[in-house]
Amino acid sequence: MADSVITLSDVAAAAGVSLSTASKALNGTDRISEATREHVRVTADRLGFRHNALARSFARGRSQTIGVLTHRASNPFTRVVLATAATELGAKEQAILLYDARIDEHDVTESILQLRARRIDGVIVIGTGTSYPTPSLTSRFDVPVIYAFTFTEDPDDVTITAYDNEIGRLALGHLLSKGRRKIAHITAEPRDNAAQRRAAGAQEVLADAGLEWASPVRFGRWREGWGADAAAELLAEVPDVDAIFCGSDQIARGVERVVRASGRDVPGDVALIGVDNWEQLMHDQRVSRHLTTIDVGLEEIGRQVAAQLLEPGTQPGIQYVAPQVVTAETT
Repeated sequence: MADSVITLSDVAAAAGVSLSTASKALNGTDRISEATREHVRVTADRLGFRHNALARSFARGRSQTIGVLTHRASNPFTRVVLATAATELGAKEQAILLYDARIDEHDVTESILQLRARRIDGVIVIGTGTSYPTPSLTSRFDVPVIYAFTFTEDPDDVTITAYDNEIGRLALGHLLSKGRRKIAHITAEPRDNAAQRRAAGAQEVLADAGLEWASPVRFGRWREGWGADAAAELLAEVPDVDAIFCGSDQIARGVERVVRASGRDVPGDVALIGVDNWEQLMHDQRVSRHLTTIDVGLEEIGRQVAAQLLEPGTQPGIQYVAPQVVTAETT
């Protein structure tokens, strides 16, 4: 026979308080003593009581549901932010309602209408990266909206995202710490915001060290093939280059393949560093590290987005998550 369901009345009786007091203690409403509140909570835990989420949402005037808009939920970067935010929200007994579509006018209008009809308590908009802006949707909701792993063109939007300038600074600082001085940079197209900011951050550190790029920055695509093509050109032009900062781990894979094929040792002759921590994204933490990379902080973005969405008085503007160097075999 199935176990009987413990009700709020059972908790009140076991705690020796009224039904009203038990409800106030567990819902965090009205003023009751902290001792009574804790006594009721301990009793509820001992009995295995679980709130009726629907009833509690009516009592609080909230749905305990967060709407999530993604551009492409299957994107590896989006998945990490989404999974971490969902886990954090779940721990706070918040459900998520996901709408995955192109964030263009037609698709997003339909998603917004459906979310507004669901009486949500807030909205998270998750991008696929910091290359190009996401349209600002804040004015189309009457609940808090927070943007994750993207940026908008509205300076008042609450945004938590990767710190591309610092990513560039960290990468160059790491290569310099390994004694490298003839450093080159291969990255994505010049109009790409992430590529530009990473290159700018790296340039700052290089200039502070009194150095210049061993060869002009090579802009292309976030692709392994582009990394291979650019590396071949670079080695022909600067045979004694001793380090390459790759704008992404995918670019780095192509670069490494060509560097090794030329007979050079990695990292003995040429040190390599990428960006994205792709090996962990696509595998898991048990996989042995090969490529030195910069972790852009996707999990931390997810954690901060979940925490701040539920907090009153979140400050407008962009908040950057600190990246970290993940040292491995290529430096």
